[in-house]
Amino acid sequence: MTTKLFDLAGKVAIVTGGNGGIGLGMARGLAQAGAAVAIVGRNEAKSAAAVAELTQGGAKAIAVATDVTDKAAVAAMAERVLSELGRIDILVNNAGINIRKPPHALDIAEWNSVVQTNLTSAFLCSQAVYPAMKAAGGGKIINIGSMMSIFGASFTPAYAASKGGIVQFTRSCACAWAADNIQANAVLPGWIDTDLTKRARQEIDGLHDRVLARTPAARWGAIGDFAGIAVFLASPASDFVTGTAIPIDGGFSIMG
Repeated sequence: MTTKLFDLAGKVAIVTGGNGGIGLGMARGLAQAGAAVAIVGRNEAKSAAAVAELTQGGAKAIAVATDVTDKAAVAAMAERVLSELGRIDILVNNAGINIRKPPHALDIAEWNSVVQTNLTSAFLCSQAVYPAMKAAGGGKIINIGSMMSIFGASFTPAYAASKGGIVQFTRSCACAWAADNIQANAVLPGWIDTDLTKRARQEIDGLHDRVLARTPAARWGAIGDFAGIAVFLASPASDFVTGTAIPIDGGFSIMG
């Protein structure tokens, strides 16, 4: 029987931060391709709304309230997904925050908060799902980096460090778990229209116009732009793709 390259029927996906923004865009794509989806986040009302939307569209979905920076909480989350949905095939490490200050103005608590939420959570969640993926004969891990995985900016020291770390962590997982048929890849969003970037536009004068001027696609990204890459990286279509970092940015990163 020929493998359906983009078919996720029977698969189970976990999406951290999946109740809004890029995470929700990916969750929608995964659900439309047939996956059952566990929405993991701290805002229970937002998660419930995301689950309601996915289930109304015909998908199976659950919400799991979790602090993804806490090892015990992450372990409990993975156990619940296994219990309720039966398996774990796909993990999207999307949870993230940003505190915009130059390095000299950022205190250690702020640094730790950003790094733990953006980077340590990806480590904890990946480690927690690894046994289930190995037992199932394979899996897919999709880590959300950023343009700040590539570029520098004066106002993102902790965020940029965490997102650069995401790329290197992805490569380590790709190497370590290839023998278990687990592919790990990173996605590097450009300037996307989300709640996070709405705040950036309020805080950084001229940001909106500068982004438009540099982006060949001449627009900000939308969360719907992440459905396709999520399905590709979660499906058999990407079985020989691992350790990559793929910009989803309308061409922003190729402009001089």
